[in-house]
Formats: sequence, structure tokens, C-alpha cells
Amino acid sequence: MAYQPKPPEGWVKTNLKYTKERGSVAWILHRITGLGLTAYIYVHIYALTSLTQGPKAFDDEMKLFQTPVFHVLEWLLFSLVVYHALNGMRIVIVDWANGARYHKKLLAVVYGLGVVLFIGMGILMFREPIANMFASLR
Repeated sequence: MAYQPKPPEGWVKTNLKYTKERGSVAWILHRITGLGLTAYIYVHIYALTSLTQGPKAFDDEMKLFQTPVFHVLEWLLFSLVVYHALNGMRIVIVDWANGARYHKKLLAVVYGLGVVLFIGMGILMFREPIANMFASLR
């Protein structure tokens, strides 16, 4: 009987079967956060174009950015920046400082510090709105 090659599988199915290790997940998250930060730069530049339409247009746009939805989006943007920066430092240590033998411990530090900073920034950003929400219950 002649060799019968298997039909090609789709990209998604192939990647879902792939066993992801900690380093692989960190690599994927680093790329995703990089894409998110790149997208943010374009949104930021677009938002600043209102400056060309005068102070009133810019002030109106800034009022939009003060809504609770944008505060949550800003908090999520902070998480992208923190993860990308911390993981980038981990990559430098692994590549330049012979840190490959410690990469799992370094990754744990990245995740732990990232979570602490994310929660801390959430407390700083939302302390006043949450306090005001509970103050109205008194």
C-alpha cells in the first residue's frame, strides 16, 4: 500500500493540540501585549488629532475619557504595559545574564509582581469612586 499523507490540519486545531509550557505562554503573552500597545499608540495619536480642531473639541474629547469605561480601559492598558515591561526585563536577564536556568523563577516573579502592581493600581485608580459609591449608602 502506498503512503497516504494525512490531510493538513487547520492552524487553530494544530495550536490547540500543542502542549504549552510556561515559557511558551509567556512568549505568546509578550507578543499579544506588544500588539495591544501598538494598537494603543494608533488610538492615542488619533485622539490627539482633536487638538487640531481647537480647545473646545479637545476638552469635549477629554470629558469622554473621564468616563468609568475609559478608566477601566486605562487600567487594562496599565496591565499591558506592566506585563510587557517586566517580561521584557526577564527576557534580557535570560538572554544576557545566563538566566535560562532561572527562567521559571523569573517568570514567577514577573507574574507575581505584575499581579501586585495591577491590584495596587486598581486601588489607586478606583479608591475614590468606590468610596463615593459606599458613602451614598450611609
